Amino acid sequence: MGERWQRFAGEVSRFLAVGLLATIVAIVLFNFLVHGYNTADWAPLNQQPELAYVIANAVGMLISFSGTKSWAFRGREARHADGGVIAFVSINLVTMLIPLTCLWISRSLMGLDDPLSDNVSANVVGLLLANTARFFLFRQYVFLRAQQPEAEQDPAYD
Repeated sequence: MGERWQRFAGEVSRFLAVGLLATIVAIVLFNFLVHGYNTADWAPLNQQPELAYVIANAVGMLISFSGTKSWAFRGREARHADGGVIAFVSINLVTMLIPLTCLWISRSLMGLDDPLSDNVSANVVGLLLANTARFFLFRQYVFLRAQQPEAEQDPAYD
């Protein structure tokens, strides 16, 4: 494996590790808000799973930004004067529509409202699709690779 592909694989691995931590936090918080813990009688946002998903993922987004900027894409520079915060948040909000749509389809069209269905639709299918989009969008619009001499540039690594 060439040096460029090793850097790419390293970015993918670090991005997935940061995303895993942020996702675990978001899933725990989402399930607490929608399904409660230790009691089936109290779940503050049981009838509003989409709102719970947004809240839980906003917390996850804070973790994700910190880890993505300082570790996952550590060899890249933020494209924007604000360190990429606005672009990062914008991409996260837009791509959050993917798992929200999966959750809405599961709940509203299929009538599935149990914890397993909610988590499979939003936190497995939806997040897989959204995180794939985020990785490439972050690399393209938020964190640019350090400039190299033109002879060393590889379009596959951009």
